[in-house]
Amino acid sequence: MSHFAPSNWDEPELLDLTGAPVPEYGTGSLADLLPTLVAGQGVPGFTASIPELTPADRNCVFLVDGMGWEQIKAHPDEAPYLNSLLGTSRGGTGRPITAGFPATTATSLASVGTGLPPARHGLPGYTVRNPATGELMNQLRWHPWTPPKPWQPYPTVFQLADKAGVATAQVSSPAFQTTPLTKVALSGGTFLGRMTGEERMDLAGERLAAGDRSLVYTYYSELDGAGHRHGVNSDAWRGQLMYVDRLVQRLAGQLPPRTALYVTADHGMVDIPFDEDSRIDYDEDWELGAGVALLGGEGRARHVYAVPGAEADVLTVWREVLGDRFWIASREEALELGWFGPPGECDERVLGRIGDVVAAAQADAAITASVNEPNESALAGMHGSMTAAEQLVPLLEIRT
Repeated sequence: MSHFAPSNWDEPELLDLTGAPVPEYGTGSLADLLPTLVAGQGVPGFTASIPELTPADRNCVFLVDGMGWEQIKAHPDEAPYLNSLLGTSRGGTGRPITAGFPATTATSLASVGTGLPPARHGLPGYTVRNPATGELMNQLRWHPWTPPKPWQPYPTVFQLADKAGVATAQVSSPAFQTTPLTKVALSGGTFLGRMTGEERMDLAGERLAAGDRSLVYTYYSELDGAGHRHGVNSDAWRGQLMYVDRLVQRLAGQLPPRTALYVTADHGMVDIPFDEDSRIDYDEDWELGAGVALLGGEGRARHVYAVPGAEADVLTVWREVLGDRFWIASREEALELGWFGPPGECDERVLGRIGDVVAAAQADAAITASVNEPNESALAGMHGSMTAAEQLVPLLEIRT
């Protein structure tokens, strides 16, 4: 089976957990990208888990927030340059890889930067329970404050590459320089803040030429914002995709010799209809709330934390109510099936962050919370689950 065209991304049978299309950790996920690249640069301790990628002296990763593989394919007119990279062309190749579960920004960026799956790095969702306090922690906004190092203790790939003598840099918005998420997931080498996309592309090209071996990461977030606010079928989203297409072409035109540029994303996105059948309001549903102490995650990837002793009952009710639209698994089932990483490889400190029950959307539906999450519940576009539209992200390669 091809790593990049997995057969299980077809529509699965409802209620069948074995039909859930599990992320391809170890062979074709975001967590495998940087380890493969730096292994080719001679950084100790890494192996090329995506062996199809040919080593390069200089590597650049351009991550576009919210730009799924399926969305690129669906918009050839808005993204002609990106679509030209979907196959083998321009000295490189283009194919999908899997984001990891849940397909959400904090989780995916931690997977990219640490080279580890969520069950190891410990950021397994948008909001998760902190076992030490019993509170929900927002891992994107890092609220309430939690000491970053104990929460994610592993070194980043950037830190290890920089220590090995690779000229390493992150080129992103200045607003991200000192955030805890950057500290635990993307730090190492030099952070260079630039406001506009054009400035980031130009500086990334310059930094790639800074050493005989270099690793540069750059990031653009506004496509995701347009998708959340207006949906991926909106004019605003299409306009952002057109802009991203031009940014990629601009960066590709500035690559120094012996460089590989990889364009990827942290997740895709789906539009959720604004009706009661598609948006199940947890705050108005007494059945779903029975026996539940905390509701974490986000609309399409929920962590459900049960009152002690009610775990089995909560699992039963959630399956009865939502099993035709969601994959519903216990924590143990989700780990055994490999949702958060290879089975048997969950760090002890991470176990309590994962819900007693985990719900991942199959249909175009979301579990909202109109009272406790009014802003998130009002979003037009959402992500998080394991459908192809959310889980498959591009790995587009351009080489010089």
